[in-house]
Amino acid sequence: MLDVTPLADLARRRDLRVAVAESLTSGALASAIGAGPEASTWFGGGIVAYLPEVKERVLGFPADQDPTSAECAEQLARGARELFDADLCVSTTGVGGPDAEDGHPAGTVFLGWATRDEAGHRRLDLDGEPEDVLEATVEAAVELLFSRAGRVERAGRA
Repeated sequence: MLDVTPLADLARRRDLRVAVAESLTSGALASAIGAGPEASTWFGGGIVAYLPEVKERVLGFPADQDPTSAECAEQLARGARELFDADLCVSTTGVGGPDAEDGHPAGTVFLGWATRDEAGHRRLDLDGEPEDVLEATVEAAVELLFSRAGRVERAGRA
């Protein structure tokens, strides 16, 4: 099982609220993070959005655009960050496989991140069976959360 203790310790020490938005990982990222120490004090929650209309209505990503893209990853992170009033949010989207989808080879993954002031993404090109791609995506998303958490400032919340 993935150890999210370093992320939990950093989030608690810096008094950050963390959230996630998932398409590709279907809740696996939220499950891993929610198992972290004292998650109820720093993990605001997560949303799984598979259907294009859900991505559009709930997270603000236009249903007619490419769901396997940097733009999608960033908007999912922005939308969920706002939804959960989080200081930092990471998102996952991509093609787990085993087959290509919409012109993207299996293993094409985008992680998005958003804070109150900025957003960005990271592209991953992963190999292996679908379960290997999902596991590597969750690990990379936790690493991204940890690396960004050291740079973000906590927002004043009511």
